[in-house]
Amino acid sequence: MERVPPWPAWLQSPPTYEPGRLLVILTGAGISAESGLSTFRDSGGLWEKYSIYEVATPEAWHRNPQLVLDFYNARRAQLASVLPNPAHLLLRELEKYYTVILITQNVDDLHERAGSSYILHLHGELTKARSTIDDNLIYHIGYSSIRLGDTCEKGAQLRPHVVWFGEEVPAYGIAQRWSERADIFVVIGSSLQVYPAAGLLDEAYRAKRKFLIDPKPTITQGVETIAAPASEGTKRLLELLI
Repeated sequence: MERVPPWPAWLQSPPTYEPGRLLVILTGAGISAESGLSTFRDSGGLWEKYSIYEVATPEAWHRNPQLVLDFYNARRAQLASVLPNPAHLLLRELEKYYTVILITQNVDDLHERAGSSYILHLHGELTKARSTIDDNLIYHIGYSSIRLGDTCEKGAQLRPHVVWFGEEVPAYGIAQRWSERADIFVVIGSSLQVYPAAGLLDEAYRAKRKFLIDPKPTITQGVETIAAPASEGTKRLLELLI
């Protein structure tokens, strides 16, 4: 296993940007649904098949780590079989015109595979594992499974490198600072029901324009809504911004 730093390398040398050209985008499960990855909250989503309390809390891990590992191993295996969709690729295209900071609630690697430059994962990454005794010991595992008995260099069991319900979101402060600087702020495919991530829309108080792309927008006040799936909506966004 390859050990990796806790934070993205680009944070060590943050991008510079021209005035008015900082575009910050928050993405949620809806952008990856078009690639074939199950969302959590929609009809037929993962929370209809699994209880949050069985697979996505620290208590679930202590109670039944095998079930938790099986859940995330299955999601990792599914991730290996899908590809970035047009929405992911169009966000890469926007980098020709703006400095684009992608803040994602998703734990998949589709933004990386689409070629986006500046990605911050709020809720961790499915393709990584971390130590259960040292949060700074993180390893790239790709699409491989984590098994009981797989340990870090200190001998402790490895767990999925994801933020479970009830755990702190270490990257939120970084996401908040970038949102505050945004000239344009966009939300794509997020239900805006999970906090603290949903609060980033309010943190973008300096943004001259805010967009919400979703088939059924839950918020209309203070944002320009594009009522469409992620790929179609992102195409419209591109037309509006360039």
